[in-house]
Amino acid sequence: MQLSCLKQIPRHFLSVQSWVRLPLRAFMDLKVLVSSLNEYALLSLAESWDNVGLLVEPSPPHTVSTLFLTNDLTEEVMEEALQKKADLILSYHPPIFQPLKRITWKTWKERLVIRALENRVGIYSPHTAYDAIPHGVNNWLAKGLGSCTSVPLQQAVALDYPTDGSYRVEFNASSSENLEAVLSSVRAVPGVAFITTLPVRAEDEEQTRVSLNCTQQALVQVIALLSQNSLLYRKTEVISLQKPLLEDTGMGRLCMLKEPVSISVLIERLKSHLRLSHVRLALGTGKSLESQVKVVALCAGSGNSVLRGTESDLYLTGEMSHHDVLDAVSKGITVILCEHSNTERGFLLELQQTLAVHLEDKIHIIVSERDRDPLQVA
Repeated sequence: MQLSCLKQIPRHFLSVQSWVRLPLRAFMDLKVLVSSLNEYALLSLAESWDNVGLLVEPSPPHTVSTLFLTNDLTEEVMEEALQKKADLILSYHPPIFQPLKRITWKTWKERLVIRALENRVGIYSPHTAYDAIPHGVNNWLAKGLGSCTSVPLQQAVALDYPTDGSYRVEFNASSSENLEAVLSSVRAVPGVAFITTLPVRAEDEEQTRVSLNCTQQALVQVIALLSQNSLLYRKTEVISLQKPLLEDTGMGRLCMLKEPVSISVLIERLKSHLRLSHVRLALGTGKSLESQVKVVALCAGSGNSVLRGTESDLYLTGEMSHHDVLDAVSKGITVILCEHSNTERGFLLELQQTLAVHLEDKIHIIVSERDRDPLQVA
């Protein structure tokens, strides 16, 4: 009876039902995905010395179904990525930092590139761009302090803001043939970005308001040209142009705790947040574990250059030089060191969720299980 019933069902209906039960394999074109990642964190926010963006690109066309997140791309992590069929690896730290002169099997970083290309796996690194963004690594690290407000220690500027030069020069002039001659000479100066003219009425006569942007080097030549016409020179204004600061964006964070807590309490909070059994501690001069902390300066990774000279009760980072620690301690500043990548790695779980939303769940995003800090307590 059951067989006869099945025979009465159209064959095309059975095939459709079988197809519907199969999981759909979502994917994105690599170039589209990289563009979306660049929108998530502008690469222009990265430090000038950094090496960020798409570092290894398989030959096109290349589609990405699985995005694999790791803090450090080691050979062990690469093996995991290949086993999990990753199409693109997002490695927070760039595995290619110094220029490679050859690609051989001799060094581990060269082998990473070879294996990535042989298996058609791309490698992308955001590094310090993720340090600077408001929803990035340093903000995640600050969550381990408890309830607090924070501002960047080194606030980023809007690099793409259209200043078109370092200075703006403005002056009024009576409409005359002489003005056109002056403007013609100014336009010929290298470094003059643009010139605008606007009719205005001043001193009971029709005049022209001239505005131009120029570099510092061009400014000297522009002023020299205007000074040849004493009337123009007397009415000249020079305005220094500065790119606007980006809110909540930049390196490091200065955190104000809503309620002061003891150093010992703060240590336990950080160990819980970072999932660590221990941290390294240097008490500031005159401080004890029960000393109260209100202001914390932090920087994920290696915080020497960012934290140095900052006034606070406590420095939090992954690693600092011996002499910088001594300098901070001498000023009564307590230092907590958690090892470099331990202050970054936990961010990947948060990143997994935020990228899923940003990419509209179009691809599968997984976090490495083998990525870990190379330093252990023996």
